[in-house]
Amino acid sequence: MNPSLIKFLNENRIHEVECVIPDMTGIARGKILPRDLFLSAGEIRLPKSVLLNTVNGQQPDNGPYVGDTDPDMVCVPDADTVRIVPWAAEPVAVVIHDCQEWDGSSVALSPRSVLRKVLKLYQDKGWDPIVAPEMEFYLVAKQNNPHEPLQPPLGRTGKPEAGRQSYSIDAVNDFDPFFMELSNFCSQHQLGVETLIHEAGPGQMEINFSHGAPLDLADRVFLFKRTVRETALRHGIFATFMAKPMEQEPGSAMHIHQSIIDSSTRQNIFSLADGSASPYFEQYIAGLQKYIPQLMPMFAPYVNSYRRLSPFMSAPINVRWGNDNRTCGIRIPKSGASARRVENRVPGVDVNPYLAMAATLACGYLGMHEQLSASAPTIDSAWNVSHELPRHLEDAIEAMRACEPMHEVLGSAFVEAFCAVKELEYATYNRVISSWEREHLLLLV
Repeated sequence: MNPSLIKFLNENRIHEVECVIPDMTGIARGKILPRDLFLSAGEIRLPKSVLLNTVNGQQPDNGPYVGDTDPDMVCVPDADTVRIVPWAAEPVAVVIHDCQEWDGSSVALSPRSVLRKVLKLYQDKGWDPIVAPEMEFYLVAKQNNPHEPLQPPLGRTGKPEAGRQSYSIDAVNDFDPFFMELSNFCSQHQLGVETLIHEAGPGQMEINFSHGAPLDLADRVFLFKRTVRETALRHGIFATFMAKPMEQEPGSAMHIHQSIIDSSTRQNIFSLADGSASPYFEQYIAGLQKYIPQLMPMFAPYVNSYRRLSPFMSAPINVRWGNDNRTCGIRIPKSGASARRVENRVPGVDVNPYLAMAATLACGYLGMHEQLSASAPTIDSAWNVSHELPRHLEDAIEAMRACEPMHEVLGSAFVEAFCAVKELEYATYNRVISSWEREHLLLLV
């Protein structure tokens, strides 16, 4: 057992340890162990098929992906991820685990393994990727009937928000008790949250993270989602990370800012010595333009995700790029040469953070590896550009499975298994008869 992990448990007088792994949907799976058992065991074992759970708890035929006997995998604690669970009644810690085969190699289906695999490509080039995610989410009134539309929660005025309150300080203050406790939990959880703003939709918020290493940021986003949901429940409301929770309101995104630092010189490889953009910068953008449409299940993983991607609703339908242009799928924020970066605005907030970061970094890597050329920058609005992204999950799955370069970068075993999970989710959804069909077809056709 890692000495720093033992020290943490002792200093914080931990009683229990939540041993968690993220599955392909980004849901936390695992076991809760008493402290002494956690220390004596040093690891946990879980069926490898746990990684294949769909969001509604089903699994595809997992024989082709994990073997007919559904064997165990070894889950080893990552000491760098240990944290206090701030809302627990007693001292409880949470530790994210890495999934390993019995020979110590990484389980190819594990989202953390997929991100590590992509980061190894950068490491071999002497590069360190840096990312900074922006998380949008909605606060909504408690809703126990899934057939009824979601509604904004009541604030301190006793009324729901009327109209859109983008960047409103008063609208944020309406939920001060929630945000004060959330801030306290995030601080105790060491999540590195920086900025809070009110987004356009009623009850829609955005929280930005400080920039850092991709695996660490993915871990923090993974823990942050749970923290927000737990805090909301304590205040009698729901927090949702659905990409499009309300029909007439904007969707919620997880924009990912990304840059690449030379491991030796610590210089941004997107900039030359004179401050101008380097060839790597254009190549990286070109990689995003070419491969984002082929990896959409990792950026828009559910049927609901594609409802967000519509024009004039603050969400991209294209992979155009532009300087400080929010109508583009790929935005270049204004910055100095040392902070030159690319913002991928395509991912919804419903993504698995490990897979979304792995996917966007994989796209950029292939752009540099293949020395691709980007399109000309878009200097006006891109809202009227025709759709350049798949319109539905079914088409997106087909495109991802057919993308041979990503089989090599992400691993064929992962690509095939992930597509199988998404296909099962789509098939389950496709059996549902919607209220629209009953309303308009029942007596009229």
